[in-house]
Amino acid sequence: MARQFLVIGAGWFGSSVAQNLYALGHEVMVMDNDEKQVKMISNEVTHAIEGDATSEESLKALGIKDFNTVILAIGDNLQVSIMATIMLIELEAKFIVAKAQSELHGKVLEKLGVDHVVFPERDMGKRLARNIIAPSMIDLIELSDKYSVVEVAAKKNMIGKTLKELDLRKKHGINVIALRRDSNEDQVLLPLPDDIIQEEDVIVAIGSNEAHKKMQWI
Repeated sequence: MARQFLVIGAGWFGSSVAQNLYALGHEVMVMDNDEKQVKMISNEVTHAIEGDATSEESLKALGIKDFNTVILAIGDNLQVSIMATIMLIELEAKFIVAKAQSELHGKVLEKLGVDHVVFPERDMGKRLARNIIAPSMIDLIELSDKYSVVEVAAKKNMIGKTLKELDLRKKHGINVIALRRDSNEDQVLLPLPDDIIQEEDVIVAIGSNEAHKKMQWI
């Protein structure tokens, strides 16, 4: 079911989020105060308009309540970010995701009532560092301070073996929740004990961070 998103700010982060949401089949409106940025993104989303995120009149005209999620992708200007956040809350936005530039900025946004704060630069730096240390890791989702879901390329010593033979749950405390055939990114398999790991398989597994480290995945 398609959802409605409003992305405020069409910089590299906002544009990337908007384009990906639109590609996934959702309705996406983008607002930015830069006419060039609006023109660049206009063909990649449902609708793009020029507007001021600090103008209550401009935000009201968008019908904030109609959007399932509002993504405030302005993080460079602390004052603009805070002002826009306050107005979005006053206009009763259903769910607000906001970009933060620093830990302090993030804490301010949380205190104001933002539902989810993201740190693109910090998170990208962490991901790059992990990928340098563990090249087989494709992605990582932190569920908490202690547990994560990782997406990793199958190791050479796993290829040709069944999940039952590997017995990752018993030996390492790791549960394989999905297998993806790298030759077909859309083919996701719910793993069975007799499934054999193939050369280009991608393993999606959940476990403690300590267990992942012992596997040298993160």
